Amino acid sequence: MIEPFNGRPPFVSGSETSEDAADSVAHTAGFMRAKVLRAIVASDGATCDEIEIALGMPHQTASARIRELVLAGHIADAGTVRLTRRKRRAVVWKAAR
Repeated sequence: MIEPFNGRPPFVSGSETSEDAADSVAHTAGFMRAKVLRAIVASDGATCDEIEIALGMPHQTASARIRELVLAGHIADAGTVRLTRRKRRAVVWKAAR
């Protein structure tokens, strides 16, 4: 599993609710990050919306795991965008080289 944050998801310093949210997913965040990374690699790039659909994840969960993967250097902006289900432009994420 990918554990770039000493086993604890990052949170907004000074925000009790953010810290509570991080603590509530600490036991599964590494597993979820690994699932997101595998989905991005398998699809040769994906938007957050595509990850949500493919993995059945809520937006907040998928976007948080994507952010953690970016911060850890595992994924990067592919330099392209695709439309979401709501016809909004979204960044395509790819595995970092």
